[in-house]
Amino acid sequence: MSEARTGKRFPLELPIKIHKGDTAIESSGVTGNLSAAGVYIRADASLEVGSPVEFEITLPPDVTGGKEDVVIQCRGRVVRTDEPAAGASPADNRGVACVIDSYEFVRNS
Repeated sequence: MSEARTGKRFPLELPIKIHKGDTAIESSGVTGNLSAAGVYIRADASLEVGSPVEFEITLPPDVTGGKEDVVIQCRGRVVRTDEPAAGASPADNRGVACVIDSYEFVRNS
């Protein structure tokens, strides 16, 4: 199986909010790893491969070196989903791999 990944991945567990397409449905979870081109999310969100997704990643001050959280709003597409392993506890979430098509930093007013 060939790797489609590009760029360096950082194993960061950061809070994430997932907005499913144009709907008001929202899920939360954590990142499993993050790169400039994509993100792997662990969340109890039912997303289909190929579907558009919007999500917000919160970078805490200890990651950015700043004094406040930094929120990045991203738009992308689901490229892979992984179900929890058989016999996994209910706390184990499914995995969702997403390509990031665009992003912007959200400023607090």
